[in-house]
Amino acid sequence: MKIFVNERTTIVKEGTTAFDVRNSFKKDADIVVLNGFIISDDIALKENDKLTLIKRGEVPTKEELESLMIARHTPGVHEKINKAFVGIVGLGGLGSNIAVSLARLGIGKLLLVDFDVVEPSNLNRQQYFVKHIGMLKTDAMKEIISEINPFVKVDTKNVFIDENNITDILANVDIVVEAFDNPKSKATLINTLLQKMPQKYIVGASGMAGYFSNNTIVTKKVRNNFYLIGDGISEAKPGCGLMAPRVSIAAGHQANTVLRIIMEEKDV
Repeated sequence: MKIFVNERTTIVKEGTTAFDVRNSFKKDADIVVLNGFIISDDIALKENDKLTLIKRGEVPTKEELESLMIARHTPGVHEKINKAFVGIVGLGGLGSNIAVSLARLGIGKLLLVDFDVVEPSNLNRQQYFVKHIGMLKTDAMKEIISEINPFVKVDTKNVFIDENNITDILANVDIVVEAFDNPKSKATLINTLLQKMPQKYIVGASGMAGYFSNNTIVTKKVRNNFYLIGDGISEAKPGCGLMAPRVSIAAGHQANTVLRIIMEEKDV
């Protein structure tokens, strides 16, 4: 009977259990993942089952890490995620959180676009660290992603994006994530894409400032290819700043919307 152990094809006898395989291949494994789910009770294996064996605290090789990620995302799902090419325009509170989420998903390729550097004021809601202060956000985020998932291919564009370069910069991505703080820049990007690149999927955001209710941040499908996340009204202004919790909620909506588009679940 053919099964897969840490993504390697293995032949076992009928009636072999998950723990039998663990005891034969990696007796010190603390965690046994069967077809994407951690199991605590033994179970008989079936043809083409995928078993992943993990020892807590052990640093895996790159090849082992990839197989572990595939196992956690369940077979089939990871294959689609791994083929996707997503562009994130703006690497602030929204974009940095979205980039990290997509990297943890095992996205195939990211294009990161920003022109700014990391400043101390960014650390209240953005996925950077003190050591990144003064670095270009594109370089800092590429470094962070490499430490999360070295299999994600990352291209960067350290440039201010406007109506004159949008189509060239985003020509090859499958999905565009709008993650600007500036309302004018948001409108310019989205309107240009809708007019000049109507085949692109767009995932934008508007309204996530302050500490208002979690539940006012929602995902809306504006057009067949355009999704908008937020409450639509809570802009950053004196007395109503951008703060990590609500920004992260909106970023989570955006990242999950990207995932749903990749998985061809295109309703909100």
